[in-house]
Amino acid sequence: MHILILGATGRVGRHILELALMDGHHVTALVRSPDKLQLEDLNLTIVAGNALNQADLEQAIKGTDVVISALNTDGTTTLSESMPFIIESMYKEGVKRIITIGTAGILQSRISPELLRYQSSESKRKSTRAAEEHHRVYTLLQQSTLDWTIVCPTYLPDGERIGTYRVERDVLPEGGVEISVMDTAEFAYKQIRDQSYIRSRVGISY
Repeated sequence: MHILILGATGRVGRHILELALMDGHHVTALVRSPDKLQLEDLNLTIVAGNALNQADLEQAIKGTDVVISALNTDGTTTLSESMPFIIESMYKEGVKRIITIGTAGILQSRISPELLRYQSSESKRKSTRAAEEHHRVYTLLQQSTLDWTIVCPTYLPDGERIGTYRVERDVLPEGGVEISVMDTAEFAYKQIRDQSYIRSRVGISY
C-alpha cells in the first residue's frame, strides 16, 4: 500500500512509519523539518511541507491509499485547523481511509454517558485545551464522508511494546490508565487493513 503519514517525526508517528516500512509499504511523510527524520529507505518519500498548506497536502497525498495523522496539539490549533485541508485533499484525490491519533478525553464518559470524558468528572486533567482540539477534529470527521477511525489512548508513556492491550469502541476500557506509545502505534497501524472500527473512536489501554 501507499501510506501518507502526517506527524511522522512525533512519538507515535515515528513508530507507525517504522512499522509500515518494515512491512514493505511505500510511505510518504509530510514534515515541516525533514532533517528531524534521520531515516533512509527506498520506500520512503519525504516531502517538506506543512499540513496547514492545501497545496503541500495535495502534493503529498497523490497516489496514496490511506492517510494516517499522528499530528499532536503542541499547544497550538494546528490539529483542528489542518483537518479541513486534509479532508478536502482526500476528497480531491479520491482517498477514503484516514486513521488519526486522538485522546481518551473525546471518548464517551462511563459516569455521564451523554458527555465526553473531558467534559465529565471521569477526566482528572485540569486543562481541557488539548481535548477540545481533538473534539473539533472528531466533529469534522463525523461531518465528512470519509472512512475514519480515531485511536484514543489514555496516558501515553514511552514504555515498551507489550503487544497485548484492550480496545473498546467509543469508551475507554474499564479501569484503563495507560498505554505505551509503541502499542498505540501498533494498533493504529493495524487499522490500515482492519475494517472493524470504520467511522468510530476506539479507546485503548492495558
